[in-house]
Amino acid sequence: MEHTSIELKNVMHWKTEMVRFMMAYKFAVEEVSTKISILQQEFQHIHDYNPIEHVKSRVKSPESIFKKVQKKKLPLNLPLIQENIRDIAGIRINCSFVTDIYRVADMLTEQKDITLIEKKDYIQNPKPNGYKSLHLIVQIPIFMSDRVENVYAEIQIRTIAMDFWASLEHKIYYKYNKSIPKALRDDLRDAAVSANELDERMERIHKEVNQLKEDDHLNGNEQKPVIFPPEFLSLLADNGEKS
Repeated sequence: MEHTSIELKNVMHWKTEMVRFMMAYKFAVEEVSTKISILQQEFQHIHDYNPIEHVKSRVKSPESIFKKVQKKKLPLNLPLIQENIRDIAGIRINCSFVTDIYRVADMLTEQKDITLIEKKDYIQNPKPNGYKSLHLIVQIPIFMSDRVENVYAEIQIRTIAMDFWASLEHKIYYKYNKSIPKALRDDLRDAAVSANELDERMERIHKEVNQLKEDDHLNGNEQKPVIFPPEFLSLLADNGEKS
């Protein structure tokens, strides 16, 4: 009976620790997502251009974590799992242009409570299949009720074209059970080249537009701000008071 009681306590302890383990990653995703949201809103309201197009986030399921534990041949030890599997919390940021990728990466990693652990630049050094993206492994503190957890998170930053290619490549990869025929692999690499050419072309157009805006500013041809007459402002104030 005593032996059963000890086993039950061990199971309950493992369950509690597993819940805390998963919650820490959930909070890490929320923390990073909040930081990104702040940057988005700041650019939206203060600047005339927002480099962040779209954001996705996820926490790996316990099943996915267990599969990776088996693949890496790790023991079922939560601290070891936390140290060796650093993409349990994942955030993906889509940017308009390649230069925006590095701009957003710098803005995030320069924040005091984000520690950059590892950087993999698959934009400058694409994978053999044509995959491009900037991967950052960061660590952020999560303040729990009785401890501070320093949690790893993976941030992937890519353009819309890169994301479109990667999404379709991923679907094809699993449709063929990770064994894609050579003809399809060649087509995918060609498509990756086309996606890169599109990014480069759009980047050039973006720079040309910025140059035109800068020239207009220097020549005094920029659009003048709207100046409302005092009567209109007075009318707005009156309506605000009545409502």
